[in-house]
Amino acid sequence: MVKHVCPTPGFEKLLVATDGSEFSKTAINEAIDIAKSCSSKLFVLSVVEMNPEYEAMAPKLIEKAEKEMRQHLEAVKAKALKEGVHCETIIHQGEDPYQYIISEAQKRKVNIIIMGSHGRTGLKRLMMGSTASRVIGHAPCQVLVVPIKAKK
Repeated sequence: MVKHVCPTPGFEKLLVATDGSEFSKTAINEAIDIAKSCSSKLFVLSVVEMNPEYEAMAPKLIEKAEKEMRQHLEAVKAKALKEGVHCETIIHQGEDPYQYIISEAQKRKVNIIIMGSHGRTGLKRLMMGSTASRVIGHAPCQVLVVPIKAKK
């Protein structure tokens, strides 16, 4: 049996941001591994992106997207609990996901934010997703960006 070692002391609270994409799956796996190794509390956050015009035109689609995201978050929580990691889920609706990620990191005093290098909105970008770039630029703590090639 391989015993994991905490990569950095002080990782008591971790926040992983997910949009349900393949890019965020690798970040979720990494976050659970780190939380397990460090005996950390894990917060799993998702933002259902919307704007007032979209909400007015298609309110049922937003409800559907939120329901699907809640199911995704519960699946992540179940996976974390199976690994012995205490996990709490957080969901928001809004326009700029990075603002919610930063706000929750500050509010919960997390030690590190973990996220994928791209997401649903970032697939068109050549380098790093716009949300990840903004989180890095505004984060109150360390940020670990996990590339999709980090699959185990």
